[in-house]
Amino acid sequence: MATMSDLAPVAPVTPAPAGAAGPARGTEAAPPSVATNLAAVRARIKAAGGNPARITVVAVTKGFGPEAVRSAIDAGITDLGDNYAQELLSKVRAAVGTPVRWHFLGPVQRNKVSVLAPHVDCWHSVDRVAIGEAIARRQPDARVLVQVNATGESTKHGCRPDEVAELVAQLRDLPLDVAGLMTIGPTGPAESARPVFRLVAELGHSLGLAELSMGMTGDLEVAIQEGATMVRIGRGLFGPRDRKTSSATVGS
Repeated sequence: MATMSDLAPVAPVTPAPAGAAGPARGTEAAPPSVATNLAAVRARIKAAGGNPARITVVAVTKGFGPEAVRSAIDAGITDLGDNYAQELLSKVRAAVGTPVRWHFLGPVQRNKVSVLAPHVDCWHSVDRVAIGEAIARRQPDARVLVQVNATGESTKHGCRPDEVAELVAQLRDLPLDVAGLMTIGPTGPAESARPVFRLVAELGHSLGLAELSMGMTGDLEVAIQEGATMVRIGRGLFGPRDRKTSSATVGS
């Protein structure tokens, strides 16, 4: 596992040159490459008022195979995330020997912590002390984010906003490196996420936390405008998934 320091932003990637060779057979254009899609994501970040050099793009590989990991690495992405333990573990081999940092994005099951700990650099979804204790036993001083459910939707995990300060203090005492907060916007139009992101950003700032993991493919601009330092992008980099995934998952 890479040494965990402050999460560095991904190096900018130049989009594929115009006129690049198309597919050898058939008449359909080749789908955009991950490098091209990453450039588009970074353009969206800039257009929303963010600094692409300071925003960490976490490439969400859930629902995609190891080939997505290799494509992301080839595009210059160094932060990869997955929601499911078995999926992440199956993809680790594809990133061996690279500077990739793995982010675990989904709900943490205590019985999976021991197998995940050697590989995970940042845990995005810590929402109770028991999970923090399990992580601290296997990975003392691990870098974690507290997941906040600021929408009140039962389909989403996370602690309530009024529980955040106490949970952060308890996790720090374990000890864990509580780097920031993570949240998921509500189901619906992107603009409906604005008050949620704003509330979580205010909570983070009041606690002196540097990282805000907010925003996915559909609500990226709103998240950037409300102070996100990390965005979790799946479809926006890799294209549509072959199978359905819940809207309550944390990378889209």
